[in-house]
Amino acid sequence: MIEIERKFLVRNDSFKKEAFAKNHIAQGYLSSVPERTVRVRIKGEKGFLTIKGASNDSGLSRFEWEKEIPVSEAKSLLLLCEKGVIDKTRFEIKKGNHVFEVDEFYNDNEGLIVAEIELYSENDTFEKPDWLGKEVTGDIRYYNAYLSKNPFKNW
Repeated sequence: MIEIERKFLVRNDSFKKEAFAKNHIAQGYLSSVPERTVRVRIKGEKGFLTIKGASNDSGLSRFEWEKEIPVSEAKSLLLLCEKGVIDKTRFEIKKGNHVFEVDEFYNDNEGLIVAEIELYSENDTFEKPDWLGKEVTGDIRYYNAYLSKNPFKNW
């Protein structure tokens, strides 16, 4: 499956009152090389194993494969991950025909809030809420795999 998404910084926390879902996420990387990241995630009460390929030239699209796994297995795999487990809360906000996923980061990435929107095509249009800030699509500093090794607090 090809994932098409755009990524933005968030201006303030007014998005929280618009959220229809909120989940704590802990995630780590078994491999964080850009050509193939292998991620382990616990989101709420579910575990996931995800493999992502490198982004295309525009930074909008890349291959993604994801499978749900038992939380107990995800917890065990997190112990094998590279240093720098990501800790965040994800808020989901519906705008028009799309859903924004807004991640508020903690610990070493405290103060960073990033919104992502998955699109149907690279030319898909969408409603931009007033809390949406600067676009950072394709900027590797805002990839979770990068943040796990180069946390926001060190920028």
